Amino acid sequence: MKFGLFDHVDRNDLTLTQLFDERIEYVQLADQLGFSSYHVAEHHATPLNMVPVPSVYLGALAHATKNIRLGALTYLLPLYSPLCLIEELSMLDHLSHGRLDLGVGRGVSAFELNYHNVDVNTSREVFQEVLDILVNGFTHDRLNHEGKHFNYKNVPMELKPLQKPFPPIWYPSSNEAGAQYSGTNGYHYVTLGPTPEAAKRITAYRSALKARGTVTHPLPGFDNGAVAGINRRVVVADTDEEALRIAEPAFKMWHTSLTKLARENAGGPVDAIHEIASLRKSMDEGVFIVGSPDTVRLEVEKQIKDMNCNYMGIAFHFGTLKIAEVKRSLNLFASEVMAKLPKTATAAE
Repeated sequence: MKFGLFDHVDRNDLTLTQLFDERIEYVQLADQLGFSSYHVAEHHATPLNMVPVPSVYLGALAHATKNIRLGALTYLLPLYSPLCLIEELSMLDHLSHGRLDLGVGRGVSAFELNYHNVDVNTSREVFQEVLDILVNGFTHDRLNHEGKHFNYKNVPMELKPLQKPFPPIWYPSSNEAGAQYSGTNGYHYVTLGPTPEAAKRITAYRSALKARGTVTHPLPGFDNGAVAGINRRVVVADTDEEALRIAEPAFKMWHTSLTKLARENAGGPVDAIHEIASLRKSMDEGVFIVGSPDTVRLEVEKQIKDMNCNYMGIAFHFGTLKIAEVKRSLNLFASEVMAKLPKTATAAE
């Protein structure tokens, strides 16, 4: 079982300069504590994400860290020039000394795609074509491609990734069709949402991967080299009461950012979301894990067993949380949860 970080890098009350500086400090601590990876979201025109150009941010992290793997989860492929992205990712893999994870997706927000003049109805086929071009460019000295949306003829591939044949591909999804797609293509998989539904998707992924045989790029430390993971938000404090006190306002600020585009486009009231979503409900569903080290450890053990996952990507930093609170949460999780998980809590192959 491995633990990493997932991060929206959502807006808070700090200046952007301070926000970026503190996020780098946060990832540096996670690197020192032995977290395996750090994945950042890509979103546009929303306070949910202040790093809509992930590679710029990841490039800074590459030189601020030593061991932790880095990547976007995900690069929204329909928004990119495939040729530029091949070159960009190749640079980033070298800057990180081969620590790049390549998360790919088409984008879950129709609003964000529309802002970029991308038709949501064709975004899936564009996504697949871009991904095919990336793999082609990574593995050939010349890029040739004739497709519906892109055409390249005899383009020299002067930049290649450090990792061969290319960085590990991660494909997150919140539905079973996406889980099967990921497994069938040999990608690493991460999902989210309430535990029972997430468990079904992880099962679907494992079944599809088993039928395929193996992942395209095995990662050490995982059963069969394949990541079957879940993303969670975690707040750890000395007591349950303190953790809840800290987490409540952080949840509200983060969730307001999460739903801003949907609410604005639907014309709903700003605070309506808090009538149908709450920290307690999210905890009951397993999406948020909040409490003392013992409380958090027991819940993590239960979720590993219930979902048969071998990876948990955790958001420790969100909303109103202060850097001191985040660091304490990280340290408590590393010393009192990660270090004390019984071997039996590790997911089965």
